[in-house]
Amino acid sequence: MNISLGEAAAADYKHIRKLYKKAFPIEERAPFLMIKKNAMNGKAQMLVVKDKDEFIGFLYLVCHLDMAYLFFFAIEPDKWGKGYGSKVLGKLKEIYEGKRLFLAREQLDERSNNYRERVKRHEFYLHNGFEDLPCRIKEAGVIYDVMGTGGKISAEEYDALISSWTGKWIRKIVDMRIIE
Repeated sequence: MNISLGEAAAADYKHIRKLYKKAFPIEERAPFLMIKKNAMNGKAQMLVVKDKDEFIGFLYLVCHLDMAYLFFFAIEPDKWGKGYGSKVLGKLKEIYEGKRLFLAREQLDERSNNYRERVKRHEFYLHNGFEDLPCRIKEAGVIYDVMGTGGKISAEEYDALISSWTGKWIRKIVDMRIIE
């Protein structure tokens, strides 16, 4: 395994979009054109995971001050269980050393049809040095649990981060906030 993380090139977006649609339910997706545009305009980072030249997955991060929000992280399903995810998170923690790295994760709702998958995802992040933070994030109509490294994130800090990414117009029509 020889993985690398690098900024997405124009040719990578075809693979990213396909995995994005496969990995995230529609209610959890931001419009793809918006995330691509914000990455290309420097409001976010779209990183591609490759093993030699093979596309393995992608990460999408929004950074503000000392915070890095891992907004989307996906590995191709045929690569699951082979150590790619852990290697990527290890590299990510090195890149963002000294910053508070956090993510929004599906809640552990026993009534959900993918409860076992949610538990495995939670355990995966715990195993890779993330801890549960004492808040939740609401984005559009979905409420997520929050995990991170490096410390807590306040509602005001999250609001500043999201506003730097979306701008004020979208913030007025899409409810995105921390619930403490």
